[in-house]
Amino acid sequence: MKRRAFITLLGGAAIAWPIAVRAQQAERVRRIGLLMGVADDPEAQARVTALKQGLQDLGWTEGRNIQIETRFGGADAGRIRAQAAELVALVPDVLVGATTPVVRALRQATSSIPIVVAG
Repeated sequence: MKRRAFITLLGGAAIAWPIAVRAQQAERVRRIGLLMGVADDPEAQARVTALKQGLQDLGWTEGRNIQIETRFGGADAGRIRAQAAELVALVPDVLVGATTPVVRALRQATSSIPIVVAG
């Protein structure tokens, strides 16, 4: 009888072990690439703040489970393309753009990373 109890206990531990290991793993940090227009534009700054607050309200905390890489391309199309390429090279989980030139540059830089247009 002791042998059966031991085998049952061992089998139960073998089943529970992977579950316990998964529960102890750290939550994966998601990366967001955010490309905005002009850095000193109060409206752009307000949008960045609103996005971060909205994510926070949904449980996404910067430094805990998300990392937001923010770039400002300005009004120069070449700089916007360079910033888009830089963000794509970071391999974020999602890209966020606000203006037509920014979204166009993001679409040219990648076809595999989802792009969200912030209006």
